[in-house]
Amino acid sequence: MRRLLLSIIAIATLCASCASVHHASRPVRVLFVGNSVIYVGNLPAVLDALATLNKRPVVSDMIVKGGATLTDHVADGSVERALAAERYDFVVLQERGGDVICAFTPTSCRDSETALSALTRLVTIHGAKPIFLGTYQTLPSASTALIESESAATSRLSIDYVPVSGLFQTAVVTAPSAEWLYADHAHPGHDLVLLEATLLYRQIFGTLPRASGFSVHAPMYGPKATFARPSPTSRSVVSQGVSQFHTYTADRVAAVLGIAAGSSR
Repeated sequence: MRRLLLSIIAIATLCASCASVHHASRPVRVLFVGNSVIYVGNLPAVLDALATLNKRPVVSDMIVKGGATLTDHVADGSVERALAAERYDFVVLQERGGDVICAFTPTSCRDSETALSALTRLVTIHGAKPIFLGTYQTLPSASTALIESESAATSRLSIDYVPVSGLFQTAVVTAPSAEWLYADHAHPGHDLVLLEATLLYRQIFGTLPRASGFSVHAPMYGPKATFARPSPTSRSVVSQGVSQFHTYTADRVAAVLGIAAGSSR
């Protein structure tokens, strides 16, 4: 009997070890929820490529629509359906920056936090971890107000927060010739997308990625991109004539890493 018991324990230990190895080799699944700040320059694909470069595979999807708010994503049920259909480890939530500081309507900041709270509960129920990705403002005073509002809301909800606007302000001063903004001077340019991907990488893995050039082989969506249904998707696009790759040189990656390293976690 004792010999049989030892054999059962050994088998159980071996199986547990196999399960652990299998889990460790499984790519991290990330769902992005937001608007054109997410899809212009394809932030999910850039994060995936950056993680692959660092031998920490990530597979991302996104539920996005131009001009969409978190309130819109709660109302249409798209996030709830995605979480029920797929197993995600992290859900990155991104709001229109103006809503967080009540720039559009007197109630938009309250509505934004209500939606963020609802999505946080939904994400947690489905076993994933929510991350609130901050947006940015070009005016320093608006940038400060944005960070304060984002920080206060995420603190009240006790969720992880990745601030962006302060580093964006630093970036445009220290490297003015980089692509921080898209051609319309409103949406994120390639280098700002890389900065956001770097900050999310650090939030997920606890360390900055290594400085090395890499290419992203995925559609580089512009502001007017429209997406096929059903969501989530980061790979199917209705718009035509979209570039299918972007290359980040080692120098650009190093510069972005230097800016990211100057922020506290």
